[in-house]
Parts: sequence; structure tokens; C-alpha cells
Amino acid sequence: MPTSIRLARHGGKKHPVYRIVVADSRVKRDGRRLDQIGTYDPHFTPARVRIDEEKLRLWLRRGAKPTDTVARLIRRTGLPLEPEGT
Repeated sequence: MPTSIRLARHGGKKHPVYRIVVADSRVKRDGRRLDQIGTYDPHFTPARVRIDEEKLRLWLRRGAKPTDTVARLIRRTGLPLEPEGT
């Protein structure tokens, strides 16, 4: 099953808050997810990004690919985009 690490939109109208989730790449944006690994709230200055480092590394080791936007957020937090040992 091809998995991706991507954003799922939540929050109210005109005030989105995003969850960083791992999901099957064939499922809708806000559809079923395998795991939630963090949150992103763009309404703070600077934007608030929280990612569970252990879960991120676990899913990267399992072959999950982050989307471009999520990869940018991961880089912003200073976490590696490659699984350990590579």
C-alpha cells in the first residue's frame, strides 16, 4: 500500500487547522488515516508546527513519502527527511 504523509484540513470556516497524517495515497484528503503524527496551525506568527519525531521516523522507515508541503514543514522544524541508518 503506497502511503503518504500529508495534511488533513480541520477547524472552522476560514480558520483552518491542519493535522499531519499518514494515509494511503489513494484516499481522499480528509478520509481515513493510518496515523496522526503532528499538527500545523498557520494562524500564529510564526506558524505553529508540532511533529512527533518518533512516529515520523517510524513511518519514513516504512516507506511513507511526505508531500512537498509537509516536507517543507518538516525541514522548518529541523527534523530529518530520511530515515535513520541511510
